[in-house]
Amino acid sequence: MAVTDGTRSWRTARRWAVPVAALLALSACTAQTGSTGGSSTGESSSAAASTSSGESTGATSAAAGTAVDLGSTSLGTVLVDQSGLTLYTFDSDTQGSPSTCYDGCASAWPPLLTDGTPTAGDGVDAAKLGTADRTDGTVQVTYDGWPLYYWAQDSQPGDVNGEGVNDVWWVLGADGTPIHG
Repeated sequence: MAVTDGTRSWRTARRWAVPVAALLALSACTAQTGSTGGSSTGESSSAAASTSSGESTGATSAAAGTAVDLGSTSLGTVLVDQSGLTLYTFDSDTQGSPSTCYDGCASAWPPLLTDGTPTAGDGVDAAKLGTADRTDGTVQVTYDGWPLYYWAQDSQPGDVNGEGVNDVWWVLGADGTPIHG
């Protein structure tokens, strides 16, 4: 049952809150291109991203030995996490350097974190897997020197909804090359 305050139901407000929050986070991400500042809230960007129904999108807390695999998508075979969720790279990052995505950007694009050495699934070149220290003290998985991220709007394996967002977010092929689909 919807609770109303005489002007708008809570259900209607909640329906608009998630898209508005995603849009604000996306705006913050593109506005902070090149920023290397840490989190101003003190919260770890490893918190699980969630959908409007509260379900986890798979952008989870750091795990020891985080796995990077290959998955089939409408864009072809791309890098995914151990749950099959698509991983992305950010044009504002520099290959071989730590992430430039923090605060609102990291809310919309949670980093793939690890507490140990990342592991390579079938078809993934283990020599290209690495890590980079983030300014918030977490450790982000990299591939061929590119920091890896989730898109908070992807909710199931095979989703590639973050591809081409603002012409700066791309999936990666097995060779570590961003795919501009």
